[in-house]
Amino acid sequence: MDTALAHLDAPPGVAAVGIGVHGCASRTDVFSLPNLWQLHLYGYEADLTVNGTAHAIRPGRVSLIPPGTTVRYRYRGRSEHLYVHLRLGSAGPPIRIPVIQDAGTELVPLGAQLNSALSAWPSSPARATAEVWAALWRVAHLAPPRTAGTTAPHPAVAAALAMIEARLAEPLSVAEIAKAAGVSHNHLTRLFRAATGSTVVGYLRARRMERARHFLQATTLSIPAIAASVGMPDLQAFNKACRRDLGASPRAIRHGLNRHAVPQATRLP
Repeated sequence: MDTALAHLDAPPGVAAVGIGVHGCASRTDVFSLPNLWQLHLYGYEADLTVNGTAHAIRPGRVSLIPPGTTVRYRYRGRSEHLYVHLRLGSAGPPIRIPVIQDAGTELVPLGAQLNSALSAWPSSPARATAEVWAALWRVAHLAPPRTAGTTAPHPAVAAALAMIEARLAEPLSVAEIAKAAGVSHNHLTRLFRAATGSTVVGYLRARRMERARHFLQATTLSIPAIAASVGMPDLQAFNKACRRDLGASPRAIRHGLNRHAVPQATRLP
């Protein structure tokens, strides 16, 4: 077994958090957890077999193994690791995650989250659960996340999407986004349309309008402040964009009178 499908859209049910000490009485352990997932963060070298597939344990690697999976550990000596035993629900699309992978640059924050969960577990299980949930999402994103039946977007598209989300309030050109993504303007345009079904400009405009709709409906921010926060400080242009893309004026949207949804082309398939 090389990967597992995990649903992470709902908080996990944490059964135990601790430090496992192995390799003392025996250099080999063979076991399974029939009803629980296993999340381990390693600081030693050992050999791991997951349902017959061999993997190498090295310091800084993390494993996530589904319930009912037979694991075989072969230790070099005394070995300690952080572990969490947990249940996952079925909310949201399943994400394909390697059963073991390098934490890389995420090792320090991941270790901090799991150590915080360990400290909180006896007195505040809810906080420990929150830390574990955040750690699971961090683990899921060590490799490009993939939902069942889909492929991850091209790295240039992923970089463009991240830049757009981070800079919705700023002026952005396709050339600037393409440069940050490390590809040409034309190449990004082709990649982006294949991944999202939209142009870069169309996607950027739609994301700004989605954020504007949220601020109009969920906050009491002034309309000029909202317009500026989505990169459209010209109120006349903002009003026109709301009517065109959201189906009503900003004031009507604020009072729930708009009836048009944001185009689905703004969503990744």
